[in-house]
Amino acid sequence: MIDRRQLWAQISRAVAGAVAVAETLAARKKASGEQAATAQRFSPKSMLHTKVTLLPKARYALIDFHTHITRGDDLGGTETLKIGGQPGQIIPYMDERNIRMMVNLTGGYGRGLEQALALLSRPHPDRFVVFTQPWWSRLNEPGYAQFQADQIERAHKAGAKGIKILKTLGLYLREDGKTGKLVKVDDPRFDPMWETAGALKMPIAIHTSDPEAFFCRGSIQRALRRIAESSRLVVPWPGLSL
Repeated sequence: MIDRRQLWAQISRAVAGAVAVAETLAARKKASGEQAATAQRFSPKSMLHTKVTLLPKARYALIDFHTHITRGDDLGGTETLKIGGQPGQIIPYMDERNIRMMVNLTGGYGRGLEQALALLSRPHPDRFVVFTQPWWSRLNEPGYAQFQADQIERAHKAGAKGIKILKTLGLYLREDGKTGKLVKVDDPRFDPMWETAGALKMPIAIHTSDPEAFFCRGSIQRALRRIAESSRLVVPWPGLSL
């Protein structure tokens, strides 16, 4: 049998525990609301240092060299292709803006590349050019270097006019898939691919740097918050204060 003091002590502990749980739930709810508000307030600062003039139509027919009408499965290796629009939708827009030709950089590889070529450049050779992408998923397979070079040659024969290197190389491509060390841009396994592209006179579109905004502290903080909020990723720089 317990006395009154013991009873009140137990009741006090129970109440304190309930209050703590309620405060924790309220704090989580508040944090969730703050994260949503932060995402809504996301507004990157423009780094453009020149006058902006909006032109609804080009005076002279132009070539849009940087488009992503399709997109291959860059790391998955599935040869699938995502299609963002059909020629019947895109060509009228091109005519309205006086765009003579579009270069579709992300044409994929394997069956995906065949699909992109059949959709764009083969039926409309005077309006679309298609680039291919490397087969990153086979990087660790024996004989990859020669395999990749052969794939570039096959892509060229099929109708691909160049190669697109996304930021996958340098930021995401790792030795063991999603783990291990990042693969360097100058990895010797890519040498046959570069040499084949040069021999075939295929241009390579690759990011040589990032925009000025990427190196501004405020921009980095806002961008990392936005990434964490939208995809719930863990920020890979534990020492960086957000």
